[in-house]
Amino acid sequence: MKNKKLKNMLIVILSIIIVLAITVFTLEYFSDYKVSKTIHADAPVITKKSIVINVPIEKVWKIFCDVDNWNVWQKEIVSPKINGEFIAGTNFKWKSNGLNITSTLQTVEANKIVGWTGPAFGSFAIHTWYFTEQNGKTTVQVEESMEGWLVKLFKSKFQTGLDTSIEHWLNYLKIESEK
Repeated sequence: MKNKKLKNMLIVILSIIIVLAITVFTLEYFSDYKVSKTIHADAPVITKKSIVINVPIEKVWKIFCDVDNWNVWQKEIVSPKINGEFIAGTNFKWKSNGLNITSTLQTVEANKIVGWTGPAFGSFAIHTWYFTEQNGKTTVQVEESMEGWLVKLFKSKFQTGLDTSIEHWLNYLKIESEK
């Protein structure tokens, strides 16, 4: 009797796991993300932040465009690697907060704008950085949108995580640039 109950429980658990796996696979497979050069204003998670860095724009730009060395100054990034030049169409791989990400540069205008897109499990992000200079100081404005089935499911968690991550990016960039 005990073995039969255990067997039935295992069948139920395995059935639940299989249904969940099929659901996740289907959600991932049929997700249709639209690549664009600007964030999606209707995305469930959006962050917009800025910072003033007390150095000329050329110095900030040089540090920012050196993807292979992001992990030197951006403590949340692991193993960044760009697959070519820092130009539109080039992709780069990196890890952030435990996620493996492959992003593609969509927009690159020297000392002005960088935009990239990238999917990660259950999500898709559009990330745009704007650089302006006034009186030898650089203002960096960042916008990012995130969407996807997992983002919708855990919207609050993703919003908090993205807000914190962008604040760290900007602060780390400021510290590195002002050295």
